[in-house]
Amino acid sequence: MRRHPRWRSLLVALSLLSGALVAGQAAHAADVQCKVDYTANDWGSGFTANLTLTNLGPAINGWTLKYSYAGNQQLSQGWSGDWSQSGKDVTVKNLSWNGTLATNASISLGANFTYSGTNTAPTSFSLNGTTCTGAHQAPTVALTSPAAGATYSAGATIPLAATATAADGASVSKVEFYDDTTLLGTDTSAPYAFDWTSAAAGDHSLYAKAYDSQGATAESTPVGVHVVSGPAVVASPAALAVQQGKSGTFGVKLSGQPSGNVTVTVTRTSGNTGLTVSGGGTLTFTSANWSTAQNVTVSADASGTGAAVFTAKATGYDAATVTVTETKSNGAYEDRFLTLYNKITDPANGYFSKEGIPYHSVETLMVEAPDQGHETTSEAYSYLIWMQAVYGKVTGDWSKFNAAWALMEKYMIPSHADQPTNSFYNASKPATYAPEHDLPDQYPAQLDSGVTSGQDPIAAELKSAYGTDDIYGMHWLEDVDNVYGYGDTPGGGCENGPSTNAPSFINTYQRGAQESVWETIPQPTCDKFAYGGKNGYLDLFVGDSSYAKQWKYTDAPDADARAIQAAYWADTWAKAQGKSADVSATVAKAGKMGDYLRYSFFDKYFKKIGNCTSPSCPAGTGKDSEHYLLSWYYAWGGATDTNAGWAWRIGDGASHSGYQNPLAAYALANDTAMQPKSATGVDDWKKSLQRQLEFYRWLQSSEGAIAGGATNSWGGAYGTPPSGDSTFYGMAYDWEPVYHDPPSSPPPCTGAASRTPGTRRAPARTPACTSRSPTTRTTSAWPRRTPRRCPTTAPSPVTRRRSPRPRPSWTTCGRTTRTGSASRCRRPGPTTTASRRPTARPTRTMTACTCRRAGPGRCRTATRSTPARRSCPSGPGTSRTPPGRRCRAI
Repeated sequence: MRRHPRWRSLLVALSLLSGALVAGQAAHAADVQCKVDYTANDWGSGFTANLTLTNLGPAINGWTLKYSYAGNQQLSQGWSGDWSQSGKDVTVKNLSWNGTLATNASISLGANFTYSGTNTAPTSFSLNGTTCTGAHQAPTVALTSPAAGATYSAGATIPLAATATAADGASVSKVEFYDDTTLLGTDTSAPYAFDWTSAAAGDHSLYAKAYDSQGATAESTPVGVHVVSGPAVVASPAALAVQQGKSGTFGVKLSGQPSGNVTVTVTRTSGNTGLTVSGGGTLTFTSANWSTAQNVTVSADASGTGAAVFTAKATGYDAATVTVTETKSNGAYEDRFLTLYNKITDPANGYFSKEGIPYHSVETLMVEAPDQGHETTSEAYSYLIWMQAVYGKVTGDWSKFNAAWALMEKYMIPSHADQPTNSFYNASKPATYAPEHDLPDQYPAQLDSGVTSGQDPIAAELKSAYGTDDIYGMHWLEDVDNVYGYGDTPGGGCENGPSTNAPSFINTYQRGAQESVWETIPQPTCDKFAYGGKNGYLDLFVGDSSYAKQWKYTDAPDADARAIQAAYWADTWAKAQGKSADVSATVAKAGKMGDYLRYSFFDKYFKKIGNCTSPSCPAGTGKDSEHYLLSWYYAWGGATDTNAGWAWRIGDGASHSGYQNPLAAYALANDTAMQPKSATGVDDWKKSLQRQLEFYRWLQSSEGAIAGGATNSWGGAYGTPPSGDSTFYGMAYDWEPVYHDPPSSPPPCTGAASRTPGTRRAPARTPACTSRSPTTRTTSAWPRRTPRRCPTTAPSPVTRRRSPRPRPSWTTCGRTTRTGSASRCRRPGPTTTASRRPTARPTRTMTACTCRRAGPGRCRTATRSTPARRSCPSGPGTSRTPPGRRCRAI
């Protein structure tokens, strides 16, 4: 903000919400809600007051706004309203042209005042005589019965009960009880309750909805219950952990009231023989105590490990099972992990579908990349695999880790039936170019066959290694409950419709950087024109002279890399237990996934990496279209008609710091149990490991943490980056790669890193990684950061850029050594085509690695105190140091 030399600025922001109007106005007092934002620009002896009045309730016809100052502020003149002052009280009335305010409409008001002494901002406003007390709050409601995870018999009474409270002087008018979208019953007075007697067998999601006297509503958190067709034994929790030498308990009851006594017996039916029932092996239930849980005690021996299944059964009743895991006495971490693990995996808590698929969230209403909570993502699968890997480490039971990978493989990796025409893929012409656009309303994007795509250099070697044309990678998004009804079921389902009671592949986000979750269009991955328009959904995104029925999938590389990382730890931990054979088959599949994950290393249309500022920039040949970073996505597709004879594949030229995973790269490059089988897969991952670490270092600035990324295709259309933009191997710096609404990194000046990977410090635990990872240095080796203040006015979305930017450019791995080879130095310092900016110079100490002729790859680490010795080396890109620039420190 520019400041007048004699003036000082004062910015006061107040958000005050009005809750009423006086009687006789167009809206009733209890119905009106409004907001007033107040700011003041103060120059010492006077100020300008700016107010924005927003109507949040029903339409208003005629308004009067009042507030008071605490000091001697005197009105000089006002605008956009009839301003007056009496003592300390200020009144603003509407003019003839702005008396009507529709719902959510705003009006800006302003006035100049003089004062002396202290200028304290007003703390209270009133609208039409009523003090602003805040927007009317919705009521609160909670379902208190039944209990989450309860089991009932069909025809039994399920007691529904809720508590509800209204706010702001309103009263609760009624509470409704729902099973999903079906209204079960209503109660208009407390205590709010309803007995449900007609529940059908199956799983039900129950919730309460409260209404208040002003029409506001609220819904309770849903509770899941299970209804069985006949009487059943009920056991809870469904999973339990018991330490060696100790015991644990679970509860048993009946699903409904019996006509006579019922005897339940509990025994171990499979698994770890070190676990036994030591109490409650035989339980008797009557018509009086059938709903009260009785405890069963399970004891563990002193040396066993692994899980066992205990079954509670009674004649004429469906049995219940509980999985009990015996663990070593390893400490608080393991105990807390297993407690959390058992809560997450307990079916009563609703984290998984009936197929065992992890939901993105338990709640269905959510706003994130998925637009419905009971969708799932490859991200969720990757965390499931990681959780089961930790479970294997703690318990020694690796069956759940293998099962998690198999579940992901079944439901998230398209089978051959889902991608049937890959054999027609032409690696010399991977895909037809279509530019990306800034705004969704600029779509569809016209296909342009006149733009030359590069060659795909890895398709042939992948087919040779694995004997298939199909891609082994996760599609990123799935509609687990088939809410949208497309019915693209894994295993070949293509628009089977809403009656399909199975998960469905779906896709979203295909209209540029500004397409938010509110604007995206969910669509089927297999589009045979059964839904949408005459061309299905295709003509919403791509312009073409004609359209063909087709399938298409998109991979999220960070999720695949995380699954690979989890498999690496599973392999490491299983080897330590002498159980590497238990996980070897799954770990090998992780290596296969990593082989295909290399498609994320390539420019979207396989253009040559670096300085590609026009669609006519050179097409890649060999590996010169490979940036070796984990980009935002890779995708593939083809015709549904096996006689059509075409398929396509694309990478992505935009890479985000948060998507990088150097530990996964290390594992794929060095762990023989999971190394890719292709001819150049291992070499590519070795280069990727080095390139990712360089990427982190390039993005680190003296005033900002690691955030943002780089792109080979500015604006998704090979445009020209802003003048002076920093580059990484010729790719332009972008503080918000790929998505701008919301941005994929925090806005400029926040000083926070967005999506900074949790894997960044992990290589420090891997000896072979430590010596080459600059991120394992002590904190003092990083440049000192000074927090930056945000400007009072946000920059335009078109022009805003994160500041400070990374080093001007980065073109090689580390600094040039005496022998002319940069790759020998395992912890290289930065080499740039221009020297560092003065703000990025080292402070206090810096760690440098210098290579000596003592032998290949031999390095010496030295820590020097400042002032650091400086030189102007003659290596590539540094021989012409710009005048006025400082030489870099060594």
